[in-house]
Amino acid sequence: MHRVVALVRPVQSTFELGLAAEVFGTARAEVPQHYEFGLCAERPGAVLTSAGYVMSVSQGLSALDAADTVIIPGWSPVSAPLSADVRAALLHAHARGARLVTICSGVFALARTGLLDGRSATTHWARADQLRREFPRVRVTADALYVDHSDVATSAGAGAGIDLCLHLVRQDHGAAYAALLARHMVMPAQRAGGHKPYVPSPTPGDALDGLLAWAGARLAEPLSVGDLAAHLRVSPRTLARRFAEQLGTSPGAWLLSRRVSEARALLEKTDLPVEAIAARVGLWSAVNLRRRFRAQVGTTPSAYRRAFRAS
Repeated sequence: MHRVVALVRPVQSTFELGLAAEVFGTARAEVPQHYEFGLCAERPGAVLTSAGYVMSVSQGLSALDAADTVIIPGWSPVSAPLSADVRAALLHAHARGARLVTICSGVFALARTGLLDGRSATTHWARADQLRREFPRVRVTADALYVDHSDVATSAGAGAGIDLCLHLVRQDHGAAYAALLARHMVMPAQRAGGHKPYVPSPTPGDALDGLLAWAGARLAEPLSVGDLAAHLRVSPRTLARRFAEQLGTSPGAWLLSRRVSEARALLEKTDLPVEAIAARVGLWSAVNLRRRFRAQVGTTPSAYRRAFRAS
């Protein structure tokens, strides 16, 4: 039996802990039980949760000595230091072969052990820049649902923690078992094509003298970089410099990203066919939309719509 232990702390996220328990700790008829799930805390006893109730945790850090997988289901606040005892327990677990897994903000705790130095990791998109600043030796990947190095694994937002946990089940016991478990959870066994997480496009209020809002309202038109420059009455070269300074990207890349972002919104909120969505966002054909969408999102428009609605 594979022993999974979640390391919790106040104020513990109920969702991030709950999804780990759902995958690894919930007994289901017709689904073989391959995991034993438990909790531990640095200080056993009452642990406050984000939902306002208090849960009782009976085990201390010694529970990590017998764990095959250690999960850190969030770390709140992310600025909370890692005590010497917790750090030592995590490093000892890793050294003897346990797999260390983080969900969403839990990566901040794992990064403080040094085990992510020189390696790729992910977290919620809203925390990605903070993770880069605080841990410059970690290669932050903001466009992945999860990153798995076998001995350590990190997930993006809390929902992506489900994808990571099911991925680990596939690694441990095969695709058929993971699919059976996902079916009982009424979840897709695996999001298609890598399915990158949704990250909203940056739209600073008055950045570039209102150009972003102006262009965003005209996505169905055949806008070019020249059109954007002409609207601001600057040269394309000056426009490129201003985009690089203020947004860290090029005008063409921003415009394409904005079109794909709008396509995602239409796929989520409407039943419009792909051809109609392509026309609305200025990509003109279903073939072009599929190509651009796959390059930026990692899946097709149709698969994205199915996965989004299934979720």
